[in-house]
Amino acid sequence: MRRGFDRSQRIADQIQRILGPMLLQEMGDERMRLVTITSVTVARDLSFAKIYVGVLSEDAAAIKDIVKALNNAAKTLRYRLAQEIELRIMPELKFVYDESAAHGFKISSLIDAAINKTENKDKK
Repeated sequence: MRRGFDRSQRIADQIQRILGPMLLQEMGDERMRLVTITSVTVARDLSFAKIYVGVLSEDAAAIKDIVKALNNAAKTLRYRLAQEIELRIMPELKFVYDESAAHGFKISSLIDAAINKTENKDKK
């Protein structure tokens, strides 16, 4: 009989909860203040964790640089996570840019613009 959450999901949630503040406090890079962790997926055998990040920037080059910096720091972050979470095997970390937040913000701004345009038309 299966329980509500499987082990990999519980570990993914724990990684997300610990890694978020760790990026802000322990990374000396100011660009990390623009980063939010949107979700984490962990392989069933706990060998690999894919961390989806959102970046509060529209500059594609800046986003690419931030994700590259995160992937370069992945080993250090993995080591720090291993100190916080008691696991026999700590998953290898891979950071991936999550476009869904940016896409949602873009759609929301388009809707707001359309509503404003309609309201301005009605006032005239």
